Amino acid sequence: MSEFKTTHVANMFTEDANKIFERTIADYHNYDNVDQPVANPFTPGTIEHLLYLKNWIDTVQWHLEDIIRDPNIDPVEALKIKRRIDASNQERTDMVEYIDSYLMEKYKDIVPQADARINTETPAWAIDRLSILALKIYHMQQEVLRENAEQAHREACRKKLDVLLNQRADLSIAIEELIEDIEAGRKYMKTYKQMKMYNDPALNPVLYKK
Repeated sequence: MSEFKTTHVANMFTEDANKIFERTIADYHNYDNVDQPVANPFTPGTIEHLLYLKNWIDTVQWHLEDIIRDPNIDPVEALKIKRRIDASNQERTDMVEYIDSYLMEKYKDIVPQADARINTETPAWAIDRLSILALKIYHMQQEVLRENAEQAHREACRKKLDVLLNQRADLSIAIEELIEDIEAGRKYMKTYKQMKMYNDPALNPVLYKK
């Protein structure tokens, strides 16, 4: 995979990102085990490495969310998984901020135009949605192919899959346009640390009252 590029070739970045997400999900399902250590094939410090790790975290959390919804799950085990999900949510947020930091560094020398506008979300938060869409598409495809499911179920899932694929195409275009606007100075990046309060012993009253 080549170094991160944002050219004016349609969907160049998102095409690469979607391929990485598909590879990550396929790699995970070679094991289908939430305890499987990540084996990131990309060079640390590259955008590819960040995207692979981001989607791996999302993929593991997807399956933790499935496990915790088992109505027969042991309550003690459920609490352990809930805490893993909380930790995963923090990792997910951290990864978004890492990706935004990468892009902020990449575009630090671009001078915004006088009438440049800020976007409603940063590129990395849009990429976060693209990563989750890759998981929805994969698992909906599995439902379409599930041989022991009724035909009506598979047809309904096929329609949902078509919507998800269309959504991914639209989101990919929007991300490309945002990146092009940032490169041209029509929009500028500004990031805010998420400042999650429930994980911070100094901010969560349940924790600091103990």
